[in-house]
Amino acid sequence: MTRFFALISILICFKTEAQTSVLNVADSLYINGNYSEAIKAYKSYNTLDEVAYKLAKSYQAIGNYDKALQHLESSINAFPNDALVKYDYAKLLSKTKNYQSAAATFKQLIATDSLNPNYHYELGLVYEQLRDSSAHNEFKTSFLLDNGHQKAIFKLAKRHLQKREFDSVDYYTGIGLKTYANNAELMSLKAQNYYWKKDYKTASIWFEKLLSLGEDSQFVHEKLSYCYSQFSEVEKAIQQQKLAVAKEPRNSENLFILGQLFTRMSNYEQAEFYISKAIELVDVPMDKEFMTLGTIQNHRKNHQAAIQSFKRALKENPNNIYAAFYLVYTKDDYYKDVDTKIKLYEDFMAKYPENPFLFKAKSRLSELKQEKFMNTD
Repeated sequence: MTRFFALISILICFKTEAQTSVLNVADSLYINGNYSEAIKAYKSYNTLDEVAYKLAKSYQAIGNYDKALQHLESSINAFPNDALVKYDYAKLLSKTKNYQSAAATFKQLIATDSLNPNYHYELGLVYEQLRDSSAHNEFKTSFLLDNGHQKAIFKLAKRHLQKREFDSVDYYTGIGLKTYANNAELMSLKAQNYYWKKDYKTASIWFEKLLSLGEDSQFVHEKLSYCYSQFSEVEKAIQQQKLAVAKEPRNSENLFILGQLFTRMSNYEQAEFYISKAIELVDVPMDKEFMTLGTIQNHRKNHQAAIQSFKRALKENPNNIYAAFYLVYTKDDYYKDVDTKIKLYEDFMAKYPENPFLFKAKSRLSELKQEKFMNTD
């Protein structure tokens, strides 16, 4: 009998060691990123409940979320008090858009540990997806439990920025950047906060910091260009706007802005080039853009081209009195015949008897008639 029990003990030890070896191999495969082979190894383990969590993490790693959820549920059933398993289960429910179930699971976790800031933060993310205003309260609770929680700080600061509550944005971004000075998301909110406060000088400093961190985005270049333009650093504004255009060459708005910036530098050749490109890309009424182009062409003494631009502006919007007057004014400069010029102003006043250019048109008409009288004499 003694020999029999000894043999049984040896077999049990051998089996235990074999299972330990299987688990070690599976763990090694998982750690090294060979998840599919790890799954096979875990499945060969005798007690699947014990490795259900590891199976779930392996399936999640290869993107099979249904299997991952299935094994997480098995692990929860086997170890109902394991908060980590429930936490991962809730996060995966959220990731797979099972928001109601995710919210319920996070609430269970909070009921067992209400002082865990990340439970509140993750629940806030779920509430956001459900369009539940309680999200803000959860983010705030997360922050109150951990005032270094960068993600919660970002959510709170962003909401206050959307509501243009500038002091609150300064408060949260200040706390966040104090503990993590290179948080690009908080820097962006801080830059935007000064931008919307119209403190363009300070905003530009923060946008520049974003660039120094490699945040080379179209948004940053656009906003920095505008900031520079507001305190007359037009050359720097052009440089940034060019970078914004390079990110999206067919963005008509940015092309038009670039043309306007070149106009401020009296570089009418480049201004005409970019505004012409902007107009080519847009299939909506473009009377203002054609007016701007015509004005630039007048600066370049290309009156014939300007006449065509103002005609296009009127074609886009026949009620644009400004375009109508600029057309008359340009023709006045282009044509030589006095009678032709007189008729231009008479026709303009007849067509637009009430307009902001009436005094100017009457004065010029009087000058032309005087000129004709003198030439007749």
